[in-house]
Order: sequence, then structure tokens, then C-alpha cells
Amino acid sequence: MVRIAVLGAGRIGKIHARNIAASPQATLVAIADPFGTAAAELAAQLSAEPSSDPLAAIERADIDAVVIGTPTDTHVDLLLHAVRHGKAVLCEKPIDLDLARVDDAVAEISRLNGRVMLAFNRRFDPSSRELRRAIDAGDIGEVRQVIISSRDPGAPPAGYLRSSGGIFRDMTIHDFDMARWLLGEEPVEVAAIGSRVVDPALMAEVDDYDTVMVLLRTASGRQCHINNCREAVYGYDQRFEIFGSQGALFNDNLRPTTVRHWTRDTTDARQPLLNFFLDRYADAYRAEMDAFIDAVASHTPFPVTPHDGRQALLLADRALQSLLTGKTVAV
Repeated sequence: MVRIAVLGAGRIGKIHARNIAASPQATLVAIADPFGTAAAELAAQLSAEPSSDPLAAIERADIDAVVIGTPTDTHVDLLLHAVRHGKAVLCEKPIDLDLARVDDAVAEISRLNGRVMLAFNRRFDPSSRELRRAIDAGDIGEVRQVIISSRDPGAPPAGYLRSSGGIFRDMTIHDFDMARWLLGEEPVEVAAIGSRVVDPALMAEVDDYDTVMVLLRTASGRQCHINNCREAVYGYDQRFEIFGSQGALFNDNLRPTTVRHWTRDTTDARQPLLNFFLDRYADAYRAEMDAFIDAVASHTPFPVTPHDGRQALLLADRALQSLLTGKTVAV
């Protein structure tokens, strides 16, 4: 059994803690959060020990691994503390908002032979995994283009936006990771545009954008088009199109059921899309945690690495540079 402590009792911490508690290969030992009440409430629900001291939780002798779901500006210190104490780590993205600090952390993890997995959960979604399997099997020949549509049902609160690092580092970073994973090659050029059309006043206040498009190109000429918006009134919109030399792959959005209604007044009516990322990616979060626990238990490589986190953040930085300069930027 892998003995795990979850750091952070917010919405991500709750998802990870519940998935650990449900795993037959793991034991949820502790939940740590500086807001002791949050840790105590979640720990009571899942028969774990609460703590208000994440560092102390890391140092416990009965902990094999830690899951970091705390605010971004705490990630580096916590994951390095865990690595120095010989613990395996699953860390939410991004490692940090500053690329230089991320580079230092990645170098230190490597120097210490640390075991760190980055939590890019969308790679573990059943549809995403099928896309990757089909590409690997050669079902569509050589990949030529990847098109990613990723739109949220509504913008997060202003307080969150102020500390998020901006749409590229907060929202598009998932899509940058998926682009790298599905293209199978590193992008070498980035071009981006952005607008403030959902809430211009708020976006101007937080110095960010709510609607963006990004173009990526690899050295061999493979292309990716990403489009994001903070508001899609019809629900959580998550779609991929992979175009290859011998065909194409598509995935569809998820709904509560697959039932379609046909009546005198309506043709092919369906329920609305799932409206929250925790619902849309519930299976992905479970599969991600299973992959982490399996790798810890078997001492095998993690499927997502700190380097993957670093590369996604690099693309986010270059996208912002492109938007601000109006030029295509080399990676």
C-alpha cells in the first residue's frame, strides 16, 4: 500500500483525496492545509488525519508520497521539501508561474533523483488516451494538424484571475501540454492573439484576456490551432480534431447521458454539456491518480514529468510575448 498525504483541502485537494481513499493500492494517511478547519472536515469524511502544517505532513515517517494541490506560489517549496525527504510527488500544474524558478526546481529535482509527476490530468481522459492510442497505432498516418477547442462555461472570480498568472499560464497551459503530447513533436514557433470580449472591464483591471487563439508549428511542419474562451454559455466545451495523412480523429463533448429526443417540435435534442471541469474530467482525475500510485508502487517512470510542466509553461510565456508584440515568436 502506498501511504499518501494530500496537501491542500480545496476543490482539487478534495478530488485527489477522495480518489486516493477509493484506491485499493493506497492509504490516505493525512490531509494538510494551513486552514485547519478545511483539513479537519475533509479528513473526517475520509478517515484520515488532519494537519495545519504541510511541511510536517511531508516529514512524517509513515508517508511514502505527497499530492500537492495548494496555491501555485507554494508548489516549488513544497515539492522540493518532499523530494529532499525522499517522497514521491504528484504536483498540480504549473510548478510555478516564473520560468526561471521552474528551471531551477527541475534542475534540483534531477540532481536529487527526485520522483515528481506533473498533474496534467487531461492526458488521462479516456477520449484523450484513445486519440493517442490511434495515433501511435498509425490509424491516421502521419499527424499534420491538431485543433483544440477549450472553452469554460464561465469566468472564475476576479480574485482568482488576479493571481492566476493569466489565461495562457492558467487555462491554455492544459492545451499546450495536450498539443505537445498529440503532435509528438516540440513546437518551435508560437503566434497568439487575444481579446477582451466577455468582460472587458474586468480583463482590463486584471491585465488579462478572456478569449485567445494560438498557432503552433513544429520543426517538421506539424501545426496546432488552440482556441480558448472563458465563457461558453452552452457548457464546458472540450473538443479535439487530429488530421493526418491517412485520415482524421475527432472527439465529442460529454453530456449526462447519450439520450436524444425527437418530437414534433424538436429534432435530435440532447441534454446540455457537462458544466464543470470536475464533472467533465472525473474519469481523468481517477485515472491520473491510479497512474501515479501504480508508478510509485512499482518504482517505474512517471507518465508526466517536470520537464513536461516546464515546456508547457515555456509555450505559455512565448504565447503572451507573441500577443503583446504582434509577432510570431521562436520557442
